[in-house]
Amino acid sequence: MNIAQHVERAAKFFPERAAILFEGAEWRYAELNARANRLANALKANGVGRGDRVALYLPNLPEFALCYLAALKAGAVAVSINALFKSEEVKYILNDAGARTLFTVGELLANIPRADCPTLQQIVVCAGDAQGNLTLDAWLSQGASDGSALDMNPDEPAVLLYTSGTTGFPKGATLTHGNVISNMYATVHHAGFRPDDRMILFLPLFHVFGQDFIMNATFTACATLVLHRRFVPDAVLDSIQRERVTMFFAVPTIYIGLLNMDLSKYDLSSIRYDFSAAATMPQEISRRWSERYGRPVYEGYGLTECSPFACYNHDFRHKFGSVGTAIENFELKIFDQDDRELPLGQWGEIVIRGPGVMQGYWGKPEDTARALRNGWLHSGDVGTMDDEGYVFIVDRVKDMINAAGFKVWPAEVEQLLYRHPAIKEAAVYGIADPIKGEAVKAALVLKENASATEQEIIAYCRERLAVYKAPASVEFVKELPKSATGKILKRV
Repeated sequence: MNIAQHVERAAKFFPERAAILFEGAEWRYAELNARANRLANALKANGVGRGDRVALYLPNLPEFALCYLAALKAGAVAVSINALFKSEEVKYILNDAGARTLFTVGELLANIPRADCPTLQQIVVCAGDAQGNLTLDAWLSQGASDGSALDMNPDEPAVLLYTSGTTGFPKGATLTHGNVISNMYATVHHAGFRPDDRMILFLPLFHVFGQDFIMNATFTACATLVLHRRFVPDAVLDSIQRERVTMFFAVPTIYIGLLNMDLSKYDLSSIRYDFSAAATMPQEISRRWSERYGRPVYEGYGLTECSPFACYNHDFRHKFGSVGTAIENFELKIFDQDDRELPLGQWGEIVIRGPGVMQGYWGKPEDTARALRNGWLHSGDVGTMDDEGYVFIVDRVKDMINAAGFKVWPAEVEQLLYRHPAIKEAAVYGIADPIKGEAVKAALVLKENASATEQEIIAYCRERLAVYKAPASVEFVKELPKSATGKILKRV
């Protein structure tokens, strides 16, 4: 098996169908597959073989898909690097992975400390000024367009996707061909991808949501990606209208932003499906979207470490506030701190078992042993499960605030804040307190032309929550810091 066989299949049955639409350019499946063969043959001619690591330090460009497919066809391991990373972060990942070849663009070359990366033998520039380095066009001209993906074992590494590193250095989640392929097919099945669908993709391709749930599943369905470099509202909305996009994928902060925009000038009638993941969707936002557009926001839950799809709301019945039930061939349970299963309705850590669960963290056996215990992936998320198997996320274990011995889950306070008519975005987190140990603080972005005071917000919360859960202080900000996927960065 090989992940890249999905594009080979699409090229056989739908050669003239657009695989990728990007800034006026169209890459058809036959063309994408032929180019990937050329590049895979060039990789092999330049010494890249089975198991070698090939790094992709690229923004959202069609060339990302091309380089990814070529690396997999050659039997190499594709290593994704956040395109926002700078030299120290890039150096760490290149050396941790032992990358042999790196694909990038001219504008990012300054962030690659080649002299400090002893395993790195080749830098190939896909766009922009190559500054004396090899170019993608030159490599494509070297390779023949025939060939097929190397047949890999299901348990052979295919990709390294580095976690965000909020608690230390990033760790490379090692996903196998079997992991990713099982997840691609589960995505197509549960979300109902069809060959005639057009999927918007503005989330970063270096992240597991964009890479596996959207790109790889789209190629598996022989459908079309409408690719954007990033989320720019007007550009994305224009392309939805122009390209007749049918499936919309975003994170909660983007849904919040769109709900606060006037979208009446856009024809968005082609969209039949909305999906959210990567962060907990506030119930109030989900309700508002459903009331305005007459369709639910389908939700998914998972981790980079499980390829990422593990839980889906919904196959049969939508429940507001839930991330749904386990997807096909997966199990989810709620464990206590001693790794014992808890009764339904009790809070504990969400644990996951299934074919998408990673092989481990690259080169980190101790971290792997902590995350994978007794056959279960420990998520670090606190949640509950009801009698129908629906999972409700309470919060991240590490985000819990301990205020004088009382547990405060920020997500609960945020859910309430989103119901306040003046609040657009909210982040609740703990700050040091000399008496209580930690105190609750809220950083808030107000809606345009709305006003509120710190005293008003605190009073609003104290009237509706236990007093210890209410923010002790409130800060009004113009914007909240976010990751490349749009997740609010509370550590910042």
